[in-house]
Amino acid sequence: MTKGTEGYERCIQLFIETSRSLDFFTVCKDFVAFLPAPPAKILDVGSGVGQNAIALAAQGFAVTAVEPMQEFIEAAKNNQSERSVKWFNGSLPFLKCLSLGSVKFDFILIDAVWHHLNKLEREQAISRLSTLIKEGGRCAISLRNGPAGLGTRVFATDADKTIKQFEKWGFECVFSTTNQASILANKEDVKWAKLVLQKR
Repeated sequence: MTKGTEGYERCIQLFIETSRSLDFFTVCKDFVAFLPAPPAKILDVGSGVGQNAIALAAQGFAVTAVEPMQEFIEAAKNNQSERSVKWFNGSLPFLKCLSLGSVKFDFILIDAVWHHLNKLEREQAISRLSTLIKEGGRCAISLRNGPAGLGTRVFATDADKTIKQFEKWGFECVFSTTNQASILANKEDVKWAKLVLQKR
């Protein structure tokens, strides 16, 4: 178990059931307009039980999914009707499961992950992500603020600070929205920001 997954081991089945109820085109609706054309290569970081990865693969994308909890990977594979997703057990900030010479991606999705990383880990993660994305590629990231949920290791996020961190590694912000309500019930205290950052 990595530090960022603390708490999830207590509620694996609940997380699986909750995640499977989420629709990519609802949760990530702000990102859809920034997707490249299929069959572009997409990396889904912190893919959970794979609902986003599977939805993207069904649209014709070549999807690589990275998730630190093996239980969630197995749940994704068991629920997968689209067999083209490549699954890896790994985590930010270093994504050691992906070789340094691995193919570069057109689009990187980081949904509901960033709040599990501390400040240093975020800097390390952006450095690594900058090596995995093509010039002109886009990184879509959702930022959560609010009390801890199933995952208990959480840190406050800030859209402006995140944009500045990415800018140091050659990204520019092409989309930003803040203070979005959670789509989950009983999460009135949770707010989300959505960013799309393009590699220059």
